[in-house]
Amino acid sequence: MATDIYSEALEYHRTGRKGKIEVVVTKPFSTQKDLSLAYSPGVARPCQEIAANSEDAYEYTAKGNLVAVISNGSAVLGLGNIGAMAGKPVMEGKGALFKKFADIDVFDIEVNTEDPDEFVRTCELIAPTFGGINLEDIKAPECFEIEEKLKKLVDIPVFHDDQHGTAIITGAALLNAIEITGRDISTTRVVVNGAGAAGMACAQMFVALGLRKENLIICDSRGTIYQGRTESMNPYKERLANDTPHRTLAEALVGADLFCGVSVAGVLTKDMLKTMAPKPIIFAMANPEPEISYPDAVEARPDCIMATGRSDYHNQVNNVLCFPFLFRGALDVRATEINTEMKIAAVRAIADLAKEEVPDQVLRAYGVERFEFGPTYLIPTPFDPRALLRIAPAVAKAAMESGVARRPIDNLRKYTEHLEATLGMSKAILRYIANRVKKDPVRVVYPEGDNRKILRAALRVMEEKLAIPVLLGNRDKIEEMLEAQGVTDHTLEIIDPEQEDERVERYAAKFFRRRQRKGITLPYAKDLIRRDTGFFGAMMLSMGDVDTMIYGQSLPYPYAVRRVLSCIGKRTAHKTAASVYMMVFKNRTLFFADTAVNIDPTAQQLADIAWSVSEFVKEFDITPKVAMLSYSNFGSSETPSAAKVKEATRLIKAMAPNLQVDGEMQANMAFNTELREELFPFSALTGEPNILIFPDLNAANIAYKLFMRLAEVDTVGPILVGLNKSAHIIERGCDADGIFNLTTLAALKARQNVCALD
Repeated sequence: MATDIYSEALEYHRTGRKGKIEVVVTKPFSTQKDLSLAYSPGVARPCQEIAANSEDAYEYTAKGNLVAVISNGSAVLGLGNIGAMAGKPVMEGKGALFKKFADIDVFDIEVNTEDPDEFVRTCELIAPTFGGINLEDIKAPECFEIEEKLKKLVDIPVFHDDQHGTAIITGAALLNAIEITGRDISTTRVVVNGAGAAGMACAQMFVALGLRKENLIICDSRGTIYQGRTESMNPYKERLANDTPHRTLAEALVGADLFCGVSVAGVLTKDMLKTMAPKPIIFAMANPEPEISYPDAVEARPDCIMATGRSDYHNQVNNVLCFPFLFRGALDVRATEINTEMKIAAVRAIADLAKEEVPDQVLRAYGVERFEFGPTYLIPTPFDPRALLRIAPAVAKAAMESGVARRPIDNLRKYTEHLEATLGMSKAILRYIANRVKKDPVRVVYPEGDNRKILRAALRVMEEKLAIPVLLGNRDKIEEMLEAQGVTDHTLEIIDPEQEDERVERYAAKFFRRRQRKGITLPYAKDLIRRDTGFFGAMMLSMGDVDTMIYGQSLPYPYAVRRVLSCIGKRTAHKTAASVYMMVFKNRTLFFADTAVNIDPTAQQLADIAWSVSEFVKEFDITPKVAMLSYSNFGSSETPSAAKVKEATRLIKAMAPNLQVDGEMQANMAFNTELREELFPFSALTGEPNILIFPDLNAANIAYKLFMRLAEVDTVGPILVGLNKSAHIIERGCDADGIFNLTTLAALKARQNVCALD
């Protein structure tokens, strides 16, 4: 297996564009005018501004979002001193992680020297280029000296990730482990094995978090580091040397509460582990093999809590959970340094995040049904997307409170919302909507209340106060599922139709009146409402007992939508129900319709759909601009299909004279505004459209699914428009995150319907 992954890694790095990172131009650069602005003569102006005030470099250059990943290759991963050039793939990888997780740009710099003074001088000279410096893979004790000297010479954050990144993650694991085991940090006894960069930083972090220095013993390859030892010592070891009679790791571990290993494989034996205190905490972080294997540790001490650096065991300590987000917060307040207060803020943010409900996308990535705070889940997984939203604001706040922020942030809530855009524009849009609907929460019914994903989404809806969820289904089964998820005390409303005689009578009577001339008898209506939660939920909505409905997790779309359409009326003005997907690209948001309901809509139906979608889009504070799509451009074809879209365009213009809409037009013409203005100057559409109305279901469904698969796009939907109530059909198998997102839009749509009725 090892041979295979190493071969794949070589192929990964050399295939296509060599390496893992590239420089991307961020401004228009396609015309002579662009060139004159980007370079000579226009570039002289920002140069003059910066010459007058060096802080303006943050306004006119990439400095504020640019980090140097600098190494001499003297301590690379588990490879040791392989030199600056050989370490370059690691530094590129570090740059890729910065960009991927926190949208921070990186230049990797490999310095060919092991002389600490030469290295420091190099960093000092190039520091004006950057907003921060990440020191990487530099051996101890030189790494301590380099960091200390460099921090005094430059006014930007300097951070040695091998030291402090590991210490921050391990510190978070420490706080949660002592909480789970009922310990007090001030009386906890800790043994750290490994006196290199990571080991010394972990020891210092533990003390900063409240561990008493006299309860800390550090060991290196020669045994314990004690006061008076002369062999293989340095000033950094001296600072943490303790007055202890113990001379070996085995002696130090007797009665110890925690072992923190950042050393070599196999150094911790089962016999040593057996001498530790009850419920021992084991952080065995040597890579690729830990100081003791997970199976051996659990066999020797079944009561232990264990973390390693490996992804195939519980509680992986991985620095990617820290450094991108730490730098994000530091850069965004233009911190002059990363101080102890900022590091502790990161520790506590990570520790607290482990206690939150884990989103579905993380569970899918790890192939599990749930993570629950406890011995096997001390810290968040390395790829938890919420880490950015918790750690960066906490670090920024600590920087401001400790006086090292040159550009304080006035509103941390808005800052967090801004960070959500880094995770994808859909996050920012949905947060904006969520903040609106939370002011006046609606009641949302989930007819499939005994579905695990529905249940998870409903719990999140309740926790975030987005709406008031109502679950339909067997009460005992739902309560049992909640208990299995660790939810025993809740305020979720659960309605079992089998036990709701009064509601069944009332809903069936109205359903019978709606469908009595379509083969429905009153007894059959009662039976249908009682045994089918889809009909029960739709009638709850129809009767005004709830404000919106989310349904369809366990049914094909056509079957689910029929239940809705048989119970819910269409808007009186424009009687066409349609399905819309919100497609969120990096630089634009588009709405595709109709993606799921009308197979071959008439011209009038297309016009109705365009009107309904436009009204919905206004709720986002977006001015609707509609392109009526076809394979034809403004009468270039006279086929029935093109003629239908042409007629639909005429109808929608008559229905909504102030709406920016035009067609029929090809998709490329819709977005090539210069060509459209040149060839069709009469077009009523200015700029690019944000609503695309497709001529039939084939075109719309194929288009949105192709974009979902082939483009970098977040999709939210499908959203039903054209009804007089807010009912929405999710796609079968939709995860809890998708259900939550659709609930957000459903709540917005419910408020829109209320306003329309008012």
